[in-house]
Amino acid sequence: MKLLKPLVGAAALVALPTLTLAQDGPTPGVNASTDTVFILNSLLFLVGGFLVFFMAAGFAMLEAGLVRGKNVTMQLTKNMGLFSLATVFYYLIGYNLMYPLGTWSVEGVLSGVFGPGVLEAVGVTSDAADDYSYASTGSDFFFQLMFCAATASIVSGALAERIKLWPFLIFTIVLTSIIYPIQASWKWGGGFLDGMGFLDFAGSTVVHSVGGWAALVGALILGPRIGKYKDGKTIPMPGSNLTLATLGTFILWMGWFGFNGGSQLAMGTVGDVADVSRIFANTNAAAAGGALVALILTQVLYKKPDLTMILNGALAGLVSITAEPLTPSLGMATLIGGVGGVIVVFAVPFLDKLKIDDVVGAIPVHLFAGIWGTIAVVITNGDASLMVQLYSILVVGIFTVVASGIVWMVLKTTMGIRVGEEEEIMGLDTTELGMEAYPEFSKG
Repeated sequence: MKLLKPLVGAAALVALPTLTLAQDGPTPGVNASTDTVFILNSLLFLVGGFLVFFMAAGFAMLEAGLVRGKNVTMQLTKNMGLFSLATVFYYLIGYNLMYPLGTWSVEGVLSGVFGPGVLEAVGVTSDAADDYSYASTGSDFFFQLMFCAATASIVSGALAERIKLWPFLIFTIVLTSIIYPIQASWKWGGGFLDGMGFLDFAGSTVVHSVGGWAALVGALILGPRIGKYKDGKTIPMPGSNLTLATLGTFILWMGWFGFNGGSQLAMGTVGDVADVSRIFANTNAAAAGGALVALILTQVLYKKPDLTMILNGALAGLVSITAEPLTPSLGMATLIGGVGGVIVVFAVPFLDKLKIDDVVGAIPVHLFAGIWGTIAVVITNGDASLMVQLYSILVVGIFTVVASGIVWMVLKTTMGIRVGEEEEIMGLDTTELGMEAYPEFSKG
């Protein structure tokens, strides 16, 4: 397993020694050239990156299916906006905050490398590549950007149907350019959590719980939708299109192969390729485990299977295996994912009891299952310390809650974050955007 994301890309801004990431030992009888390793590693990032990019479509379809018809266009607009803003602001600020290349303004805590990311020159040769022994800067930037954008997508669904567009997009800018990169540098940038031995292979905590914490704080400050909770009861508000929600879930499932498999961060040896294959298989097994447990549990508890729970069970299984998709056996990966399914089935009604309105179930899936997955690392990886894992979960959680809370409160005070009662009742599509996803079905 590779302990660090690749530390390349800022070298064009500061003169630093070339840093390389340890590769597996040479395969007997095979003498791969450095060119081959560079090409294959870069290819893994590019293939993994566009798989994770397709998760943006998955989030959009999942959210479009789980919100009511009067708010579908708003969710699609938010997803287009957040991905585009993440792309720009991760380039301008976030990338070098996340990867300081050993240059810290506060050692192990805050990067000392500020400024936009810089790619290698057109037609670069091996002697001028930022890290010839590893991979191209462009492939690394592209891959890491996709993870950053996924974090913002998590927040979008939880706060659906009552948040204003522009305050949400401003929060996205801060999340993707500052909050996410800073805490990610503590692990993947070689910061203090990494130095303590924190293990989070592909981001159960670094990506998913961060999105979940930001969504939870936003939901608490924003409040529930009108009519969601009445007289101590939770009023169901069914989504507009479960076909789209199911399609979105399968797209996310597919994208996760890039999310976890690409996080091997190397494809230049037989061992690396075998490990990527193992990660794919374990990722798939965990998703199946989460879906099946949710299917069975909802049948037992409610006498009928609940498709929305099954969809979120699969996603919770994926989040659960993300912190360590390499070392488990297929059976253990299925069990780890299955626990994610249990978490979703019980956490969704638990949040409703607390009157925390999460439209798509993002908080149980990404926060609760992300915490579980980070703890579960100790079950199969002998290098993991339970205390270090718990400490890291706590540190990242406190930082994200405080930082997100400040941003949400500033936005609420200065420009307001919630639409008016009339706008919410009529739907955000017509009141905020002036267009509908399904105009032929509208009344009047």
